[in-house]
Amino acid sequence: MSLSSSDAPAATASSHLEILAFRLGAEEYAIDIQAVQELRGPDAITRIANAPPWVRGVMNLRGLVVPVIDMRIRLGAPAATYDAFTVVIIVSLHGRVTGVVVDGVSDVMQVPRVAIKPNPLPESASRRWLLGVCESGARLLQLIDMHGLVDGSADLDAAAHSAPAALAA
Repeated sequence: MSLSSSDAPAATASSHLEILAFRLGAEEYAIDIQAVQELRGPDAITRIANAPPWVRGVMNLRGLVVPVIDMRIRLGAPAATYDAFTVVIIVSLHGRVTGVVVDGVSDVMQVPRVAIKPNPLPESASRRWLLGVCESGARLLQLIDMHGLVDGSADLDAAAHSAPAALAA
């Protein structure tokens, strides 16, 4: 698998990618920094009845009702109790804003493109969202394609549209 300009994170220079690294338990992941709009705490998430388990609910982001997904549950890990380190990464994907709950954000870094190895399990269920694995020193970060993970999800659209009108006020 090669990273083409259509499916690869934005390059900060032709040979590097700028990514935001975050944790889910002991595992480290990364996303394209260009998709990140802001970082927030997990406060004021309103649960939506009958939403899939990975949709935590919605939140009011300056008048915009934003669906919030829990990355632990979305990726099949056990749920965790939110604490002072829990972060909601607000991402914007093709004009659609979504909140993504993670255990903590570690850093922003530039990674050489040659340090990104293809998805080691291309035939697995991860093929939709795992672009590859980044090497950064002794660390291995799973590079997530947020578009493949959340874009086009009818569940997120339904959650945002079923939120109480009072939430957007």
